[in-house]
Amino acid sequence: MSIQIKPNLSILQIINMSMGFLGIQMAFGLQNGNASRILANFGADVHELSWFWLVAPITGLIVQPIIGHMGDNTWSPLGRRKPYFLIGAVLCAIGLVMLPNAASVTQMMAANVLLLAVIFLAMMDASINVAMEPFRALVGDMLPKHQGTIGFSVQTILIGIGAVIGSELPNWLTKIGVSNVALKGFVAENVIYAFYIGAAILIVSILYTMVTTKEYSPEEFASFEDGKEIQEHPSKISDIFKDFANVPIQMKRLGVVQFFSWFALFTMWVFTTSALATHHFGLSPEDTHSAGFNKAGDLTGSLFGSYNFYAIFFAFALTPIAKYIGKKQTHALALLCGGLGLISIYFIKDVHDLWISMIGLGFAWASILAMPYAMLIDSIPQKKMGVYMGIFNFFIVIPQIINGVIGGPIVSTIFGKYAIGYIVIGGICMIVGAIFTILFIKPDNETPQEIKEEIQQIHF
Repeated sequence: MSIQIKPNLSILQIINMSMGFLGIQMAFGLQNGNASRILANFGADVHELSWFWLVAPITGLIVQPIIGHMGDNTWSPLGRRKPYFLIGAVLCAIGLVMLPNAASVTQMMAANVLLLAVIFLAMMDASINVAMEPFRALVGDMLPKHQGTIGFSVQTILIGIGAVIGSELPNWLTKIGVSNVALKGFVAENVIYAFYIGAAILIVSILYTMVTTKEYSPEEFASFEDGKEIQEHPSKISDIFKDFANVPIQMKRLGVVQFFSWFALFTMWVFTTSALATHHFGLSPEDTHSAGFNKAGDLTGSLFGSYNFYAIFFAFALTPIAKYIGKKQTHALALLCGGLGLISIYFIKDVHDLWISMIGLGFAWASILAMPYAMLIDSIPQKKMGVYMGIFNFFIVIPQIINGVIGGPIVSTIFGKYAIGYIVIGGICMIVGAIFTILFIKPDNETPQEIKEEIQQIHF
């Protein structure tokens, strides 16, 4: 069989195959901006929030390597990755509808509302992981390696658009007259309706990718330059443990950087609402129901939308910046800006100026979603693209699990339930990640000339 090179894909083709990420990230944005608020509405104390948020990384830890392995060995009429897009989207949409309505369901079932909310949150998280991991692997499946940075950058742009919509939607609904005040033990209407809209857009965007993108067949994979790596017979689930033992050294180095980056992100997602409520609005840590607290919740969603909005523009700039200073230098600079952005939240007193903090976080978020994967795919064999993308997720979820265990007690005991101090700690962690990027990551394999050629190959 003659050896072929994977054909370059146009920007439109890359957008089509990544469109589902818009819906997934909209769901993720709704969760990030509102989960702490919803749990607080249901009666969770600030020191308990990080424990409830453990659901997300634990499900990712379990689900993503398994889904990646299964995708590597799936050849169905729908494709290699598409079945997992669809299953994950449907289950996540159900979770989006049920989570903000946990109190109403509780009344019918006579169950504990917080327990039920955590079950629905776990359902959402598991489903997002089922749908998200195949999209990462799809870039490795469909694109030649020199288009990897472009592929992940396009994903980042769509992630940013989805996250902006998801983060801002409750605030937008409030502005058109939907109530943002929650009765004690219930969730505000603007959040409930935002989750409904998110569920609908998630399903539509996933279906769009499935209709517009045709995955390569096993025979086509076998004809490509690295097709010799594709196995003819599926491997066993137990082979995941062997894959752990053979993790590429570049993945381990990137894992150290990922640890500090995602420790910081988890801190921001969990504690920003409480930090704003207490540090900027002057509320008591025990106030989780007032109009002021829900205003802080709306502001959190708006700020999260802002950094995702800025990330869209930074995603366009990642490849040109990497052309001049290199991938690892680009990532280190982005993490430095993100860390300074988190720390600045403490010093900026006027809430109308907090958008300034989000600029640096937007740069960091764009890079976190693209550059580690662009630096990684050259070291991953094609036949293991899915499982290694899933294993790489360990370096994302483990710091979140650790943070989830220790974050609440630290905020409660060291900072007296005033979470702004822990937000500063998160910023310091991101700066440490920038330092480790420079110290640990090997020089880029691509030369500036190769990156320049990659930019020139972009076509619609």
